[in-house]
Amino acid sequence: MSSHACPPSQGPRSEASEPDVDLYVPARRIAAEEPRTRKVVAVVAAGGAIGASARYGISLLWPSVWATFAVNVLGCLLIGVLMVLVGERGVVTRPLVRPFLGVGVLGGFTTFSTYALDFARLLELHRPGAASAYAAATLSAALGAVWLGASVTRRLVDRREAGP
Repeated sequence: MSSHACPPSQGPRSEASEPDVDLYVPARRIAAEEPRTRKVVAVVAAGGAIGASARYGISLLWPSVWATFAVNVLGCLLIGVLMVLVGERGVVTRPLVRPFLGVGVLGGFTTFSTYALDFARLLELHRPGAASAYAAATLSAALGAVWLGASVTRRLVDRREAGP
């Protein structure tokens, strides 16, 4: 019987460390993926600690709602760059770079919860105009930053690949 016609419990074996591990059986697949999952969780946690520490340090140096704005916009710019380098163009091919930098460092660095808290604080201070401007400016700048980071990175990578 060919491998594509095998029922899941009798399906083709994968490149798991043990030949008797059938990855079509969910419990066995999870067990086989566990070492990789632990690595990913570890790099996300390490990156998150770095990103959150950097964000906290910036908030100590610049205690203002605009620090959160700057952090979120910068993080969005960098995630645009990273996604082009890792996802679209494959310039960075190391398997743990995306979870470490994208989810960990940049996920810990940027913060929607602090953005929402800053917005609420402005409302509590009876500054609805400032709160609305802050909300709109953050959203516009963050989305624009992702686009700008990705666009500029695409052009730079394309120019480098095209040569002199």
